[in-house]
Amino acid sequence: MVEPESSVNFRLYRDSAGVRQFLRQAWSKWWVKLAAILGGLYMLGWFLLWVLFARDLPSVDGLRVYEPPLPSNVRDVNGTPIYSFARERRVELSYDEYPPLLIRAFLAAEDKSFFEHHGVDYTGAFSAVVDYVTKFGSGKRARGGSTITQQVAKNLLIGNAYSPTRKVREAILAWRIEDTLTKQQILELYLNQIPLGRNSFGVEAASHAYFDKELNQLTLGQMAYLAILPKGPANYDPFRNTAKALARRNYVLTEMLKNRFITKEQFDQAQAEPIGAIQRQTPKFEKVGGYFVEEIRRQLKEKFGEQQKDGPYSLYSGGLWVRSSYDPKLQEYAQQALRDGLLRYDRGRGWDGPLDHVDIAGAAAPTDLGEQADEGPGNPGQRQWLQALLNDNIELNYQDWRAAIVIAKNADGATIGFADGQVSSLPASLASMPVRDKGGQAFEAIKPGDILAVAPQGAAYALRALPRVGGGMVVEEPLTGRVLAMQGGFYSRAGSFNRATQAQRQPGSTIKPIVYSAALENGMTPASIIIDGPFCVYQGAHLGQKCFKNFGGSQGSGPHTMRWGIEQSRNLMTVRAAAQTGMDKVTDVIDRMGVGKYPPFLSIALGAGETTVQRMVNAFSIIVNQGRGHPSTLIDFVQDRHGNVVWPENWRPCDRCNAPDWNGRPMPRPVIRARQVIDPLTAYQMVHITEGVVQRGTAVGLRDLDRPMMGKTGTTSGPTDVWFIGGTPQIIAGLYIGYDTPKNLGGYAQGGTLAVPIFKQFAQQAYAGLEKVPFRAPQGIRMIRIDRASGKPVFGGWPDGNDPTAAVIWEAFKPESGDPRRAVAHEEAADKPRDVKARGDQDHAGDSDFLQRQGGIY
Repeated sequence: MVEPESSVNFRLYRDSAGVRQFLRQAWSKWWVKLAAILGGLYMLGWFLLWVLFARDLPSVDGLRVYEPPLPSNVRDVNGTPIYSFARERRVELSYDEYPPLLIRAFLAAEDKSFFEHHGVDYTGAFSAVVDYVTKFGSGKRARGGSTITQQVAKNLLIGNAYSPTRKVREAILAWRIEDTLTKQQILELYLNQIPLGRNSFGVEAASHAYFDKELNQLTLGQMAYLAILPKGPANYDPFRNTAKALARRNYVLTEMLKNRFITKEQFDQAQAEPIGAIQRQTPKFEKVGGYFVEEIRRQLKEKFGEQQKDGPYSLYSGGLWVRSSYDPKLQEYAQQALRDGLLRYDRGRGWDGPLDHVDIAGAAAPTDLGEQADEGPGNPGQRQWLQALLNDNIELNYQDWRAAIVIAKNADGATIGFADGQVSSLPASLASMPVRDKGGQAFEAIKPGDILAVAPQGAAYALRALPRVGGGMVVEEPLTGRVLAMQGGFYSRAGSFNRATQAQRQPGSTIKPIVYSAALENGMTPASIIIDGPFCVYQGAHLGQKCFKNFGGSQGSGPHTMRWGIEQSRNLMTVRAAAQTGMDKVTDVIDRMGVGKYPPFLSIALGAGETTVQRMVNAFSIIVNQGRGHPSTLIDFVQDRHGNVVWPENWRPCDRCNAPDWNGRPMPRPVIRARQVIDPLTAYQMVHITEGVVQRGTAVGLRDLDRPMMGKTGTTSGPTDVWFIGGTPQIIAGLYIGYDTPKNLGGYAQGGTLAVPIFKQFAQQAYAGLEKVPFRAPQGIRMIRIDRASGKPVFGGWPDGNDPTAAVIWEAFKPESGDPRRAVAHEEAADKPRDVKARGDQDHAGDSDFLQRQGGIY
């Protein structure tokens, strides 16, 4: 039976009245009122705490997957680390990789009860509050009292602002962190990210910065020293504040003994140790690479950005591992060859001034020349000039040259200091070279604070002059387009301008193989006859008539083969061939080969358009690689900190390339994706022709290298630049020499006299031990005997491979060119010498068949 609605309402009213009566009776009691007030204040307190401190605190969940900013590291072609890009020096380790004694040292110094508290040490916090109150208004900073967990919260989440508000927020976050992470994870974060001075973050980086050691190589005393640095690295500098640093280190050792972290024997031994720190120095991974590494930096910056805000793969924070094509041996050879060449040209032209100048006012120094200063690292005088020299980060790695700072000077000479703290003398007689463009002796212009290039001479040092002339050199692997070495000038730290990639220069006659490649693609052959004679074109009413000349002003020598014109670098033949081919077709080939986009002017055929060494070397690599082209690259691939390849996007690993054992099958090779830029037959014809440049042309100085080699010299008007580009199937290299602001190099300057000797010096070392590999012809090439001078086919003689000046040579023809022998109305002489009669039988089947039977067409 359903209860009437009125009865239900009456019962509810009666019950609620009873509840109200009960509450009135309870509220009349004082202790109920007190409990309610206290409860309200408690709730209000939590609300205010949330509003004032905790409302906008960052989440600590991200700490589970936190990745600290890490340097990006570059490896060379062998996988060896060579450079590290970093604004913050940091090496990330796992908790298990930290020596237990090191962890105990940091606990003794920073947070002895770390494994007992839950993020906040209330005794320490109360002491810090008392200290803050007593120092309030005095301008003195109160001690922090922060636990290691609070320091993690401060460094990673909320910053380092000095205020009571920050300390409260820090404590709240520390409590949350302890709920989220284990003690070991917290310590790992702390030891990886704590700033410890000398631009080092984390204890592994600090170990290298202060002691140049791995963590597991540190002594107990050195570990204790690192543990004092979180309080303020500048306060405990091992050289400026040695006594203070020792006292604080010994305090940490005492605390370790007190907490039974170490034995009394360990304590006594560690306390007796000196600090043993080294002077601040450039990290070892920053002394390699020069122009090559700087070009990698530019590319990574453009691709990924610099800072953490630019993305997860940023250059200075992303922890990238960059596999480059940098070959240290080839880089050394290229660098040495180019530097020697620049110095040969510049020798005797005078001193250009110091490398840099720094202020060392007030620095104490010995006054007697040749005196070895008895100055320890703590001596203020030495410390001032030495730190100034180290901070300038100048290092000369040319032969026995060294960078030195002028400490003092008198009439007889100067006292100079080096980065290792040693001092020596620079007598006035060894600094007597003239000052370039000003006159007077260099010694008269030298003053204290100058950083000079010097080299040992006897018991003293002699002044050296860096060349003013510049140049760039690139070494590339034709098969892949990988740049193996790059030198952008004499000295990379004198300026970051890379003349190998950034200097826009006229390539001069090195453009001619590309121009003639266009002619070969449009019907000419290596034996085509071209007139070496006056050639003029009408350029319109405004510009009038333009007449071209050969180098040196020659008006020409009559008809010759295309081969001869390239070997002898004849300008008149080149512009005539370009005009006959059509400059639109010529500039199209130049563009396809990546040299540059130019208007169809005939002067472009003589190298008037500007380009870079890197582009020209890549263009020659295309020719050598049977017309197949790859982009010129310095970076093979980029991995993130977890080993995933992030660039190039479509990168694929080489299957079985890293297999420990060979299974007897064909060796695996990386997939090579190349585009066909020019016809492979054309490319081989040009390779074959430019081999003649080395054998008997403008690069004949390379002939005694005694290996298959192609190349082309170049000299621009003035002459302002001299070039050579060439090499073998394995390596192509190219270089130019010229002033940064173009000016005349002198009438004797030519590619064959200045650039070729530099390439030769490089090649003698780079090719030593390499197999002598011939240039292989693609399928379809026909090798035919011709008369080298006339280009006509030869029936009664054979080329002499040992005589580069022989009248009869093999020449490369395309099938569509036809057999030039068919156009000849006679046959071989019947009285062919008996010793070549057998060859005549073979000749009936064709010269190409003969060459194939001899082991292939090369």
